[in-house]
Amino acid sequence: MASTRASPNTKHVVIVGAGFGGLYAAKALSRDPAFRVTVIDKRNYHLFQPLLYQVATGKLAPSDIATPVRHVLRGRPNVRVVQGAAVDLDPAARQVILNGGVRIDYDILIAATGVKHSYFGNDAWRENAPGLKTIEHALEMRQRIFSAFEAAELSEDAAEQARLTTFVVVGAGPTGVELAGAIGELARHTLKDEFHHIDTGRSRIVLAEGAAQVLPSYPADLAAAAAKSLAQLGVEVMTGTLVTHIDGDGVRLKRPDGREEAIEARTVLWAAGVRASQFGQTLARRVDCKLDRAGKVEVNADLSLPAHPEIFVIGDLSHYAPAGGQALPGVAPVAMQEGDYVARLLKARQRGRALPPFRYRNQGSMAVIGRHAAVGDLRFVHVKGVVAWYLWVLVHMMGLIEFGNRLVVMTRWAWNYLTRNSGSRLITSVPEARTDHADRAHRSGR
Repeated sequence: MASTRASPNTKHVVIVGAGFGGLYAAKALSRDPAFRVTVIDKRNYHLFQPLLYQVATGKLAPSDIATPVRHVLRGRPNVRVVQGAAVDLDPAARQVILNGGVRIDYDILIAATGVKHSYFGNDAWRENAPGLKTIEHALEMRQRIFSAFEAAELSEDAAEQARLTTFVVVGAGPTGVELAGAIGELARHTLKDEFHHIDTGRSRIVLAEGAAQVLPSYPADLAAAAAKSLAQLGVEVMTGTLVTHIDGDGVRLKRPDGREEAIEARTVLWAAGVRASQFGQTLARRVDCKLDRAGKVEVNADLSLPAHPEIFVIGDLSHYAPAGGQALPGVAPVAMQEGDYVARLLKARQRGRALPPFRYRNQGSMAVIGRHAAVGDLRFVHVKGVVAWYLWVLVHMMGLIEFGNRLVVMTRWAWNYLTRNSGSRLITSVPEARTDHADRAHRSGR
């Protein structure tokens, strides 16, 4: 057993998850001698998830938006980084249990393990409709998108070409809108004139959303502006539309009038729902805490668990509804502020002081649709078009953890902007030794 029990005068803080919330808490505690910090994550890097869609569409490389956790926390002698998956918890002994049986003692635990995709009880759809939460997901999407164009170039069947160059994105929140817009830009601008047998500009891109507008959480004027920008990129927006089935041949949709519609599509991408990570279920089993319908952990006003004040839950894993209002959204600024708050709270308690309940400072939200097209709700003003786009670029540059990443991404974006190039378009897996048309026949038993 690996024991790291702190001395009586030093608290050992274990942080599970190296996302925005976990890293902000770790960095805030890292130079305080009253604490020793252990950061645990199953991956060895921090991922800037808001730009994953740009990896999926070939605009950025994975390394542009990922930074090794050890590098982020370098030069901080009271911070230890452990790569491993937290699979269980012993609250009586105050131990986190990793895969392989390793146990790590804690005085204070901060759970920040985030969320994963929810297919609303239809997990079989995952095989044909990958989501976008990890680098692996982004690379899988990139593989499917660019392989579809290559297969269409090879096909001699016009109907098959149409199916191969039809892309359906399910869910029109920020991720879905940005993904659909990026595919539209890719097909109509980046890949233009690169293929001889197909016209990529005639690709069909469908964005299906169950709510009455795209970007359901945004004001109506910004949602309308986003829909207009999507249309200019050739994206068909279908609001009030539910997905009823997904398989290897495409999707079936239920339109607002109750009519069923089938769309044949080689590529279906999921951006519709999330649920809490498995660690939330672990907490529910081991300690007295409640989960909401998405599996998120309900927390006190100081982000701790009701029966365990030594355990805090932050970021996308937590459900916090201040003063009985709506729960805070699962976005990076919330996680950052929660991580910083918990660190300040622990420092204050160590010195015999108290802090008021956590209060989220909402600085607005933004979504980009394409080149010079974005929308932003900045609380007191709504911005659209090129102004919103430049603000979006600035916000995302400042959000990248390391300066090196900011420089690389800005340089790559500047080059892509001038040339409309998309340079990270590698197809890295070897295709099966049969055509996609033959694969369809094989699935249907012909």
